[in-house]
Amino acid sequence: MPWSLIKIILPITLTFFIGIGITPIISDFLYKHKMWKKKSGKIDMEGNDTPIFNKLHKEKEVGTPRMGGIVIWASVLITVSLFWILSNILPAEIFSKLDFVSRNQTWIPLSAFFIGALVGLVDDFLEIKGSRSVKNVTGGLSFKKRLAVIFIIGLFVSGWFYFKLGVDSIGIPFYGPLNIGFLIIPLFIIMMLVVYSGGVIDGLDGLSGGVFAAAFSAYGMLAFSLDQINLAALCAAIVGGILAFLWFNIPPARFYMSETGSMALTITLTIVAFMTDSIVDGYGLFVLPIIAFLIIISAISSVGQIFVKKFFGKKILLSAPLHHHFEALGWPAYKITMRYWIISIVVAFIGIIISLIG
Repeated sequence: MPWSLIKIILPITLTFFIGIGITPIISDFLYKHKMWKKKSGKIDMEGNDTPIFNKLHKEKEVGTPRMGGIVIWASVLITVSLFWILSNILPAEIFSKLDFVSRNQTWIPLSAFFIGALVGLVDDFLEIKGSRSVKNVTGGLSFKKRLAVIFIIGLFVSGWFYFKLGVDSIGIPFYGPLNIGFLIIPLFIIMMLVVYSGGVIDGLDGLSGGVFAAAFSAYGMLAFSLDQINLAALCAAIVGGILAFLWFNIPPARFYMSETGSMALTITLTIVAFMTDSIVDGYGLFVLPIIAFLIIISAISSVGQIFVKKFFGKKILLSAPLHHHFEALGWPAYKITMRYWIISIVVAFIGIIISLIG
């Protein structure tokens, strides 16, 4: 078997089993310290009540720990560290070949992944502890503060792409690179903000895990096809961590992914999309709205709900984001989750096909 395939298969397998192995420890800690919201319900991006959501989930958010995303990034961290340590301590060539930490492919997404995980962890902790109160609903960092963090990360990474790596174009299938100059910076930031806002898809048992697993699997395949083996290995490791989380998140969920998982995954997904774009003659950015279709739709439905309600005094959905609208219509949560998984797989394949034949 070629080394490139082993380099993909081993991280996803190892990360999955590490995630399964550490989950009982993490889960016991979360339950022992009652790491869940003290009050059920949520507020929207504008700080307003969400009565329909609160009615649907009044029994679900209290008693089930948050911070389940720790399983994802902790298992990835252990796997990455293990390969890196072995390659630097042991002289055997096999370990150096398996190490996928590289300056040109994985430093940026790995750094953003763990920064997002840390900021998200702080937000989860503050929300659990109820450091602030808005209309009797506890919360962590405000949405504006989290957007500010995403903006800073996006500005730094896009600046690095533009000024350091000379990236000033995006790949268009059947056309080639489209030069947009410095506009690559605001485009990157906007896409990162949109994809991050789609992290609200983490709202039903098993929903976000399946959607993110499909998206990172697709980009892992794209990276592999573009000979970005280290990046593909990182995507595989993340998928392994997500699947380990999903093993315990399927109904009834043992814990929720929450911000420490969704922030890490959304900003990393955006970065991976740009890294599989014109910098390697790919179309990773063009297919991001396709591969991350449900994530972006979740963001649009939430923002659209707020916009229409604020300026027209009406609601376009019974409850936002979209999956909660279906829930309010009476769809069972498991049915919504399974259908989202199916759609995620379909759009992932469409994105891969467009990239490969473009």
